[in-house]
Amino acid sequence: MKIKNIAFVGIPVSDVKRAREFYEAVLGLKVSDEMMGGKWIEYSLGEDTLALANVGEHWMPSNQGTAAAFEMENFDEAIKHLKDRQVRFAAEPFETPCCHMAVVQDPDGNKLIIHKLKPEDEKGVCK
Repeated sequence: MKIKNIAFVGIPVSDVKRAREFYEAVLGLKVSDEMMGGKWIEYSLGEDTLALANVGEHWMPSNQGTAAAFEMENFDEAIKHLKDRQVRFAAEPFETPCCHMAVVQDPDGNKLIIHKLKPEDEKGVCK
């Protein structure tokens, strides 16, 4: 078996309208596709796809599940933007030898990682 790539990252939501307000107005994502009568919304991010879904009780939001990580152009600017909009932080910004990260939560509590990889010449030992 050989996995070629990630087809999409899916995030379950309880209220599609509220989720779209967050992902579009706060995070600035643009809809690339809408399916299932508006219960499945896709956003293209480079060559990848992020999907929001409200497809029933078998896939519910959770603050303990898989998290999508977003690579930012400007980490500090992104953090300020999110704090200005009173987005909940599950982990305040922190630094590792390889990157800068923070963990925020969408309106359903799903965790999203705000990430900025350090340039090669600034990296410490990354294990």
